[in-house]
Amino acid sequence: MTGKPEFDPSRSLEMTRLVNAPRDLVFEVLTKPEHIDKWWGPDGFRNETHEMDFSVGGLWRYTMHGPDGKDWPNWIRYKLIERPVRIVYDHGGEMSDPAHFEGAITLLEEGGKTRVILSLQFPTTEARDATLKYGAVEGGNQTLAHLAAYAEAMPAA
Repeated sequence: MTGKPEFDPSRSLEMTRLVNAPRDLVFEVLTKPEHIDKWWGPDGFRNETHEMDFSVGGLWRYTMHGPDGKDWPNWIRYKLIERPVRIVYDHGGEMSDPAHFEGAITLLEEGGKTRVILSLQFPTTEARDATLKYGAVEGGNQTLAHLAAYAEAMPAA
């Protein structure tokens, strides 16, 4: 597949960024804790992976440490992995919480660069709108900017 999943626009958010790095390298920095902890999250946040099983059904459990000192527990359960094109996952907070949204990261080749599309599908329009109030789009764009800076600084294999 080369397209991205279709989400209901009334319940979804989408951010995109063109990264000046090959798709295989971008996929690698999305899927290995030794890389992802160095760039994941919006400005001012620091990421700490506790466990990461990058496989369908596998769990990535991590804490985002906020600039104000607050800790934000997170989990991702991988639902679909199409190497190196797509990762689909459920994303929640505390382990006892249900998923807050379904996410999809799609990587498209564009002339030696990689178009990264981050799509988030919420259970309701109200849930999406509540997330917008907390700056989800700005935070997503900052996270993609960190991904770009990190991947572009890595030597190509």
